[in-house]
Amino acid sequence: MPVKVSPGSNVKRKTDKDDALKLARMAAMGELKAVHMPSESHREFRSLVKYRKTLDGRINKMKCIIRAWFVNHGIAIDKGDKAWHTGRALINSYRKPLVECEPNELWKGELDMELTQMDALIVHMDVVIKRLELIGKNDPRIIRLRTIPGVGPRTAEILVACIDDPHRFENGRQVSAYFGLVPRQYQSGETDRNGRITKRGNPLARTILVECAWSSLRYNPWAKHVYERIQGKQKTRKKKAAIALARKIAVLAWALLRDEKDWDPKQMLEVTESFGRVSPALKETLTTMKPKENSDQRKIRLRKEAREANAVAAAVATKTTKKPTAKSPQSTKASTKRTKPRSAIPKSSARPVQRLKPTLTTASKKASIAV
Repeated sequence: MPVKVSPGSNVKRKTDKDDALKLARMAAMGELKAVHMPSESHREFRSLVKYRKTLDGRINKMKCIIRAWFVNHGIAIDKGDKAWHTGRALINSYRKPLVECEPNELWKGELDMELTQMDALIVHMDVVIKRLELIGKNDPRIIRLRTIPGVGPRTAEILVACIDDPHRFENGRQVSAYFGLVPRQYQSGETDRNGRITKRGNPLARTILVECAWSSLRYNPWAKHVYERIQGKQKTRKKKAAIALARKIAVLAWALLRDEKDWDPKQMLEVTESFGRVSPALKETLTTMKPKENSDQRKIRLRKEAREANAVAAAVATKTTKKPTAKSPQSTKASTKRTKPRSAIPKSSARPVQRLKPTLTTASKKASIAV
């Protein structure tokens, strides 16, 4: 039997009146979700975080252009970050003002202008980083996220800039979907297939989370345990495990901001045990794990250790100067005998040379008797 469709479901026209009526009906049914509006100061902070990444991308692009010039001219420079520190003198030796360049060395003038712009961008980058560090020292949310092993200041700044108000998310699934770290779902009838991640939300935050997941394998035993459990000793699942770990780090950061608590390895051990069996090594590591120290605490600790080491070295030096090592008389005699030249030995002490008499053989004796 044919079903009559209401004229409101298939509208041929679009007017402000019709749109307002539809929005009013959806709002009455509770199908409209309010959009989070960050404050003006938070929007400026988010813009500054993004601008730092923009400057970083410009600097890296200039470095790649400079490397391409040297490769095209067959000149070898240092690899990696070393080329811009200890190897910068070699690069500067080829720069030359464009006005003074010959027709066959115009690239040196281009190099001079590119290096000038890169140095200016590096100065701007330092100013932006100092401002972000000043904001991070006064923001308890950034300080709280930096207590997670493997999460640095840049990652904490981006997470705080994206999450802002943690209470606008009802659960961890909404946080995962907000960052685009959940798989796509294709479901129809009996078919239910999961695809790649959606990649929704801020791409910068997603990139930083994945980088943080890889670095956490070195500093966070809990993250390493999660990565190995998901990977299952299969080489083809390394990237999938890294994406899953990045999602867990995002949810963990949201939970810490929501509950206003710092990273606690004992609590993470309880949560991990609730999902399954935990190895004794991981349990011992999380139980005896010390809280993470920030950059200021690390500098203070290193200075204290340096002062203690200098004090110990000074004490050892004073002891050695007060008590010189006494040599035994036998060793001194042996050393004098070894170092004494041959010309210094008196002639009287030399043994006299004994002159040997010639010995006659039996044949010579018979010959002398016959004569």
